[in-house]
Amino acid sequence: MFLSTIQLVTALGATVLALYVLDLVRRRRLSEDFSLLWLVSSAVIAILGFSTGLLRGVTHVLGILYETSTVFAFGLGFTVIGLLYLSIRLSRLSQENVLLARELALLRQSCEASGVGVAAAGAPAGARGPEANRS
Repeated sequence: MFLSTIQLVTALGATVLALYVLDLVRRRRLSEDFSLLWLVSSAVIAILGFSTGLLRGVTHVLGILYETSTVFAFGLGFTVIGLLYLSIRLSRLSQENVLLARELALLRQSCEASGVGVAAAGAPAGARGPEANRS
């Protein structure tokens, strides 16, 4: 079976992407849950890139006219799923950030009420209080 140049480029690109994702996980620059999404999508692209018959069969079953449209539809689906997943994670992190800010404010208020001085790390010199400026 002869593979076209576009199929080879697509399949090899997906393989390189999968190897790059694994390297990012190894260097701890990408978490495992995100890497699973990327690895599954690159595996699907590689499989469709290497097997012309499967791509034609999926295209026919879905009722799409062209194989390139099928690949585009899978890419669009991956993008939508990825954006939805990232939106859920961002919302959760935003809620946690608000809760942590509230807890920090209550802790500072409690420390100030008990007379314990709290120096904020990274705060401007005037924000730490007058005793911090004497040094």
